[in-house]
Amino acid sequence: MSIPQILVNDPWLQPYEKAIMGRLKHVKDCELALIKETASLVDFANGHHFFGVQKTDKAWRFREWAPNASNIYIIGDFSGWKEHEDFAFEKIDNYWELNVPLNIIKHGDLYKLSMRWLGGYGERIPAWTQRAVQDENTKIFSAQIWDPLVKYEWKNPDWTRKSEAPLIYESHVGMATEEYKVGSFADFTKNIIPKVKKAGYNTIQLMAIQEHPYYGSFGYHVSSFFGVSSRFGTPEELKELIDTAHGLDIAVIMDIVHSHAVKNSIEGLGRYDGSDYQFFHQGPRGEHKAWDSKCFDYGKNEVLHFLLSNCKYWLEEYKFDGYRFDGVTSMLYLDHGLGRDFNSLDRYYDGVEDDDAIVYLTLANKLIHEYKPSAITIAEDMSGMPGLAAPIDYGGYGFNYRLSMGVPDFWIKMLKEKRDEDWNVAQIYHELAQSRTEEKVIGYAESHDQALVGDKTIIFWLLDKEMYFNMHVAFPSIIIDRGMALHKMIRLITMSMSKNGYLNFMGNEFGHPEWIDFPRDGNNWSYHYARRQWSLAEKDELRYKFLAAFDREMLSMAKSLSWFFDNPANFVYENIADQVIIYERGGLFFAYNFNPTKSFTDYGFKIPKGIYRIVLNTDSSKFGGCLRVDDTIDYQSVPIDDEYYAEHQLKIYLPSHSALVFKKK
Repeated sequence: MSIPQILVNDPWLQPYEKAIMGRLKHVKDCELALIKETASLVDFANGHHFFGVQKTDKAWRFREWAPNASNIYIIGDFSGWKEHEDFAFEKIDNYWELNVPLNIIKHGDLYKLSMRWLGGYGERIPAWTQRAVQDENTKIFSAQIWDPLVKYEWKNPDWTRKSEAPLIYESHVGMATEEYKVGSFADFTKNIIPKVKKAGYNTIQLMAIQEHPYYGSFGYHVSSFFGVSSRFGTPEELKELIDTAHGLDIAVIMDIVHSHAVKNSIEGLGRYDGSDYQFFHQGPRGEHKAWDSKCFDYGKNEVLHFLLSNCKYWLEEYKFDGYRFDGVTSMLYLDHGLGRDFNSLDRYYDGVEDDDAIVYLTLANKLIHEYKPSAITIAEDMSGMPGLAAPIDYGGYGFNYRLSMGVPDFWIKMLKEKRDEDWNVAQIYHELAQSRTEEKVIGYAESHDQALVGDKTIIFWLLDKEMYFNMHVAFPSIIIDRGMALHKMIRLITMSMSKNGYLNFMGNEFGHPEWIDFPRDGNNWSYHYARRQWSLAEKDELRYKFLAAFDREMLSMAKSLSWFFDNPANFVYENIADQVIIYERGGLFFAYNFNPTKSFTDYGFKIPKGIYRIVLNTDSSKFGGCLRVDDTIDYQSVPIDDEYYAEHQLKIYLPSHSALVFKKK
């Protein structure tokens, strides 16, 4: 095996050559073992066409993998919910099979498996079910036969995601409504997709799509990995949502949860066939204590078949455009990365890596990109594992992007612990600029994590209780002015310094107030905080509209330059004492004054000779600012005497707590 490029380009990784080469060999060996009968991963990952329930010309065919089971029956409306020999499975090789005549079972019928094993039995939702529904009264789940007479017809069947930097609108369908209820796919299609288009985002990231028993888990405790969460609607309604987005040139990616599974045995995979080791590691390694969930055994070919088929299924059946893989850090390390400081390269290669999980992640990326070359994969990893978002043939793990997870934590830490006067612009620039050269990164100022109950969003840290009383345009407030100014500056510098893309959680772009808290015992099962108050940004008398307008202009500016994300930001000037930082990107010059009290006149910085115009001003009155700078005038660069520096400079008025973006005419 030849030396991968990641080792050639990064001499700091060369001491770990044996570990990196061993990883690549392990991936290759496992792939060859898996595809020896099918010749490709794409053909191997077809479990969803074999297992579960399939409709043939003459029968409903049920197949299950349950090696520890001694008997399996299907029970449902058609059997009076009792075991009957007519509905008993037959053991064939390493799987179970049952064929039921088409006239016995129909679309909409509810059913479960009654599974028996030595010393016990239990009812189960089939592992491969593509539809599970919850009884409104008993809250008990059942699988459901889904074979509607009218199949969904795609209006944009051949739509392909454009090769452009992803501007991601992270969304949760259930809480995307302003009503006190669980929002639906239909609601989202009608009301939210137009908002996303207007706001300028080109990618929607959908959370909580896979079926999960507890609504408040945000979809991260999955029970049915192939099932669309029925609390949001039908499979056809999800297809219409994605199809509608495609019609507006918006890609749709999905939060996929393969890092763990809910413990539940009736609804989920826990003790599915009576054993605790069918899908998961046996004993303590199979328990994720921090998440109260089960850990997959990625060393089993059957588990790889299940998860890889799941990756293909959502792309194939629903035409998703890729995935954001949840909990990648937990998968990479045997200790799930808990309590570890990743402050040296040794920490990535100290023998605590989960080799089997790493093989799975690499094969998943290879499969996804072989099946759908335009698809993107994003890793949620806080450890910074080298090469995670680098191509496999480069020596990486195959993700297209990683999330820049340290940036939101950095901003919250700044807001919590430092006065405005103490913000260090050099530290801000360094934090936002750092990344590995071979990797693509999605930047963001905050996601859903910062909005959850127990934490605060950026706007809530900035405004706190003032949001309840002084967001009306008629009520002057220094606190509101300061908070809105910093909200815009933080988002602008985060987006424009983001290496390869940008993410925002729905509503945060206009400073959505308060937190996220799903209905539960502790809040008397209220939906008050499990919704988004879109009307706040639509009312002329409230200041939220200014933040929404700024977000639109900010994204429009970046999208107007197709090459904006092709090259990194280039440092131009900093003055830590003044709290001023200036950089260039894509031909635009970004000038920030984070100083809360001082404005600067004739502030000079080097720039190519020419005439410049302001293309974005955070202090503009249309964004709720004070309009201390005239956006309409031209700025002529002037020569400077010292030839050691740039030939020309631009001299500008830079108000406190503001940012200006200049473009050459």
